[in-house]
Amino acid sequence: MNDTTQAKRSDEPVWWALFSAGGVCFAVVVPGAILALALLPAFGGFSADNLSYPRISALLHDALWGLAGLAFIGSVICLPLFHAAHRIHHGLHDLKLGGGLLSKVLCYGSAAALSLLALYLIS
Repeated sequence: MNDTTQAKRSDEPVWWALFSAGGVCFAVVVPGAILALALLPAFGGFSADNLSYPRISALLHDALWGLAGLAFIGSVICLPLFHAAHRIHHGLHDLKLGGGLLSKVLCYGSAAALSLLALYLIS
């Protein structure tokens, strides 16, 4: 490589970081959320009234808990969406069905749009 030529910058580290973060959240946070929100109330671990819509809505819109709600939605919905998008993008590349710019835009754009929708719906 010549000193005057610049190496081409890649956007792959961003997507791999989101893939990794989404995988960790999918493996750690999502099972905890399923346990706390679905299984424990069903088996009498605590009262289902603690998870009533008005109570959770009030917690999500409170100043401190609002940030916690955004972080929770981000770790349970948004990051796993990017994890899945990355898997689909590279799966299409492996099957020789995509892998170019169109595949990136469709996969990661869908993950971004669904993430924004999820964040909008809790606000």
